[in-house]
Amino acid sequence: MLKKSLPTMRSQAAAFVTQLYEQNRPIFRAEDVRKLTDLSSVSARSFVRKLVDRGVATRLKPGLFVLVPFELGQARQYMGNPLIVARELMRGKDYYLSHATAMELHGMLTQPQLVVTVSTPVPRRAVTMLGVPFRFVHCQRRHLFGLTEHWVTKQDQVRVSDPERTIIDGLKQPEYCGGVTEVAKGLWMRRQDLHIDKLIEYARQLGVGAVIRRLGFLLETYEMAQAQELDRLRSGLTATYVRLDPVLPAEGKRLRRWRLQLNVNPEELQAVVKT
Repeated sequence: MLKKSLPTMRSQAAAFVTQLYEQNRPIFRAEDVRKLTDLSSVSARSFVRKLVDRGVATRLKPGLFVLVPFELGQARQYMGNPLIVARELMRGKDYYLSHATAMELHGMLTQPQLVVTVSTPVPRRAVTMLGVPFRFVHCQRRHLFGLTEHWVTKQDQVRVSDPERTIIDGLKQPEYCGGVTEVAKGLWMRRQDLHIDKLIEYARQLGVGAVIRRLGFLLETYEMAQAQELDRLRSGLTATYVRLDPVLPAEGKRLRRWRLQLNVNPEELQAVVKT
């Protein structure tokens, strides 16, 4: 007997699974079970436990489940698309996929990412589900700009920073992207279709001096901006120096023009254009 053949399941379970598929909701919660089946809380828990035991669904975390596709046979551990799971974890609250996760979606990385990074004004603790870490980066609500919707399946979209905002976030918190050199690689890889005016606008709107310094230095280093565009960034600089890469030690010469301590090997930055 096939473990998930609908005709062999109890009619209530078959109806429940069918409703979820018809509504394109493979990820569901304990309260969804109660709403769609009219079962009591105790009966609903028993109901979903049997779905998990039969391999019809996988428990991602307490109260959160995902239907296992029929074609996977006897598979018991199935997450589905981690990006959709990240969206569902936010339960309708403000969020966007950011940093290295967004860089991967926008073709700015050459290595696949194992961590899903989500920016949100809602404080959340990191969680790991079925071996996939989900990291939540706190941001201010007024910084929810430069976002777009990205299709990850034919039916599902997720919110993600657009390419320019992705670079800006990477320069603000390089530690979530593998360091400034990785952000520089992404900048160079997408140099043909990035909008420099938008990069500058986003940096100024974010209002973080370190981001303005790092962006100006990289645009100048890779000759991606005109002198007047660089002047727009330099006009608001204070006398304070910051590290080019906050992940690395505070060492290296200081560049007065951008108020930066160049603690990244210049050869690393020049090697970006050769890759």
